[in-house]
Amino acid sequence: MVRLWIVLGVAAAVFYIYSVADCALFDRSRVRGLPKPVWLLVIILFPVIGGVLWFLIGRGRRRTTIAGRRTVAPDDDPQFLKRLARDRDQEERIRQLEKELSDLDDPGTDNDQTGRRDG
Repeated sequence: MVRLWIVLGVAAAVFYIYSVADCALFDRSRVRGLPKPVWLLVIILFPVIGGVLWFLIGRGRRRTTIAGRRTVAPDDDPQFLKRLARDRDQEERIRQLEKELSDLDDPGTDNDQTGRRDG
């Protein structure tokens, strides 16, 4: 039974230290509920309960927004789809121009239809 209390005490101490360090180093703009110094005080005064509350309530998640906008999957983003269509049209124009250039460079389609060769 003493071993169990020792193991639980060590686990509580590690959790306490981790909670305090996480709260102290966490980005201030992502803290929820209370201001960051108040969270530190709660964690210090109520070691295990304060740490649990910090991880459940106070620690905000990573933001999935960029400049205030919600992140959208590429196939749901209309601007991305417009760019794809524009790129597809551009690629088709490039293929057409390459075909025309290859037709001009191809010796089999010479404008000289007489069959004579200089040489």
